Amino acid sequence: MCIGLVFAAVRNDNAIAAHLGTATATVESVNFDRTIIQYQTPDGVVHSPATGILYPSGLKAGQLVAIEYDATNPDLTRVAGRTATLTLLPVGVTLLVTWLVAVPLLWWLRRLIKRDPVPA
Repeated sequence: MCIGLVFAAVRNDNAIAAHLGTATATVESVNFDRTIIQYQTPDGVVHSPATGILYPSGLKAGQLVAIEYDATNPDLTRVAGRTATLTLLPVGVTLLVTWLVAVPLLWWLRRLIKRDPVPA
């Protein structure tokens, strides 16, 4: 799942880079699961992506922020200058913690099964 997350972030970045649009957005709200922004494209349409913006760390409500978006899909936006490399640290930490918990647990379960085998 972690590897899929990194590939999805790279795919989104490639889509934005292929049809790059830039704008200045206003941060409407910052929640645990998403940061909502509002911005206007050159054709005058105001957009507020329901899924939020990519790579939102450090943003605060009311702040103006430079963004990059996919001109063919204006709901796909990211903070300007930020890329999928920002996903590597949280994914790496998740994998490390998972293995730090799983390996000792599996070792302990294996010892437990060898000591007291399940009756047939």
